Amino acid sequence: MRKLFIILSVSLLTIILLVSLAWSPALWALIVVGPLILLGVYDIVQEKHSISRNFPVLGRVRFVMETLRPGIQQYFVESNTDGRPFSRINRSLIYQRAKAVDDTVPFGTQLNVYESGYSWLNHSIAAIHPQDLNQDPRVLVGGPDCKQPYSASIFNISAMSFGSLSENAVLALNGGAKMGNFAHNTGEGGLSDHHLKPGGDIIWQIGTGYFGCRHTDGTFNDEAFKQRAHLPQVKMIEIKISQGAKPGHGGMLPARKVTPEVARIRLVEEGKDVISPPAHSEFSTPLEMVYFIKKLRDLSEGKPIGFKLCVGNKSEFLAICKAMHETGIYADFITVDGAEGGTGAAPLEFSNSVGMPLRDGLAFVYDALNGFGLKKHIRIISSGKVATGFDLVKNFALGADMCNSARGMMFALGCIQALECNANTCPTGVATQNPALSKGLVVSDKKVRVYNYHKESVFSAIQLMGAAGLCHPEEIQRTFVYRRVGPNKIETLADTYPEIPEGSLINTPYPSRYELDMALASSATFKPMFENVSKVHPQDASGVIDEGKMRAK
Repeated sequence: MRKLFIILSVSLLTIILLVSLAWSPALWALIVVGPLILLGVYDIVQEKHSISRNFPVLGRVRFVMETLRPGIQQYFVESNTDGRPFSRINRSLIYQRAKAVDDTVPFGTQLNVYESGYSWLNHSIAAIHPQDLNQDPRVLVGGPDCKQPYSASIFNISAMSFGSLSENAVLALNGGAKMGNFAHNTGEGGLSDHHLKPGGDIIWQIGTGYFGCRHTDGTFNDEAFKQRAHLPQVKMIEIKISQGAKPGHGGMLPARKVTPEVARIRLVEEGKDVISPPAHSEFSTPLEMVYFIKKLRDLSEGKPIGFKLCVGNKSEFLAICKAMHETGIYADFITVDGAEGGTGAAPLEFSNSVGMPLRDGLAFVYDALNGFGLKKHIRIISSGKVATGFDLVKNFALGADMCNSARGMMFALGCIQALECNANTCPTGVATQNPALSKGLVVSDKKVRVYNYHKESVFSAIQLMGAAGLCHPEEIQRTFVYRRVGPNKIETLADTYPEIPEGSLINTPYPSRYELDMALASSATFKPMFENVSKVHPQDASGVIDEGKMRAK
């Protein structure tokens, strides 16, 4: 192909020059032919791309098609029920609700109701008209030691940092939160001016980098924390342990992105790489963690303090529960993120293969808190691919008191799922720091769309609760939601995730499926205590090892 390119190039140049001798305008053809020949020569001499080297100019068509493929797939190939992470049905629903236009559908469901995984809500003959229900159900967050409890909406904006999102996106999100009286989580990137300017309620998230409340060496700064925690807009404070999209993974903000504004917000040095370690430096054991919670509550003068995590080793969460039970120091809320949660950028293996999915993690966290008798003190927030009213209801059934949404709110801002969040080229100006792109996002318009989406999603959940004969999310039980688990088999969430009795993890004997993890859990360490578990001896082994052989000593 290289030889053919050289022959064609020489032939075209010769023909153009010969024709120009009789007709000079023929030289204008060099405007097109010249750059293509130069591009081909470059392709031949470069050593990085084999396809371009072997197929000069023509090989570049592959890279063009590779770039166009996601858009072609989304708009011309995938069906309404396909599409990842969010299907066209869900994206369209969010757009319609954000724009306050008709969101009804004709001709019946497009879902396969006989496919495994299909779920539905049981309705009641004694249904309640939604107009007879509270249109703005609230949840009071604050345990026994909380002096400034917060009355929260059942649906709020999940953690997304300024830096990951554009200035205009943050302004629009918080403006919508202000209009709708719901909360906006800052993400671990710090509390920026853009979060505060519109006046919406704030959940300040503190990650392992302690951005906005750190010393220059990255350690926690009491005074900096106190200064920001006392702001009246800051209603709750969330310690980020891990997130669903990349649990157990730290991060780095490269020096080129540490602008003067970012440096001021995060309390870091301008023009230097900023490291977010995978674990916190302020605590290394469950007991130290609960004392850190108490420290933040005291420094904030009694505001609700909670933590966010994607469930990993069950014994670690049980160890936290043991620490709270032993000390009497409780988190005011726990945000449970699922492995299906999103982020601006994550390693593929972490996004695909690390962390517990939301439903499993949420049910476990509720049961663990209930088993220790702690649930009455602690609110649970679910986060991870929450987009519709039914998503809210399913999570309430599994034990959530409230739900957070990140990507749903991004769709309300105008996100088109271009999957360019990590490239700073977001075409809608949502997930970019490019001023030329972020200018396309008009705050005055988009904040109304965020408000509309929140309002209509909450109303959808209220309608579903009314259809089930329920008045408040706290009344929804696992038995209200069915799932298809096979061609001719269905079960409720109560069958899939059977609850354990309240207080059943305080003393032995524990429920059998918790025996191993309870033996591994200690309030003194996050490390599983395998020395507390008897081993399987060779004479007891078989083709399938009996789970019951590994029991607490």
